[in-house]
Amino acid sequence: MSFDERAEVWDSSERRQKLADAVAKAIVNEFELQKRFELLDVGAGTGMLSRRLLPYVSSITGVDTSKGMLEKFSRLGAKAEGVLCDILSYETDRKFDGIISSMTIHHIEDTEALFHKLHSLLKPGGFIALADLAPEDGSFHDHGNSGVYHFGFDEANLRKLAFEAAFVNIKIENIYTMEKNGRYYPIFLITAKNRDPAEEAR
Repeated sequence: MSFDERAEVWDSSERRQKLADAVAKAIVNEFELQKRFELLDVGAGTGMLSRRLLPYVSSITGVDTSKGMLEKFSRLGAKAEGVLCDILSYETDRKFDGIISSMTIHHIEDTEALFHKLHSLLKPGGFIALADLAPEDGSFHDHGNSGVYHFGFDEANLRKLAFEAAFVNIKIENIYTMEKNGRYYPIFLITAKNRDPAEEAR
């Protein structure tokens, strides 16, 4: 079943709602979000994460490859804008104060290119906050592993990719454990920042 087909019932999952709560809480605790901030949500889906962070910021742009998901995202209101495309193909002159994501990067094959792309979209001093799976055995997805390129992520490799993309202040911590079908899957949040020469000069 495609994400378009699942969009209408996506938000009905209590498990997903609890995860979105945990990711949003971790981001709010890690970064001092400001009303002027413009965020980018990668793999925004229906806006479960964006919905929780919109009260803290000026706007959130949601990028997703599912039209059905973005139709739900657009219902978040004037502060939310959906863009139908793959993040690696996303072209804009805008720079963002922060980039957020939940459970999307395992669907992106070229993780190295992803980190470089995200870095290019940030303002000086901007941040990333990406939540995803710790290494798992491929059993996480109930609908099979079509479109899944990574069975979770190794922490050391993620740190290396972020460092090579010129991120600083890289941190990875487990923020939640999701229970599915009697099994438990740790969820991590990787956070990092783009250098701010002006701040470093102070």
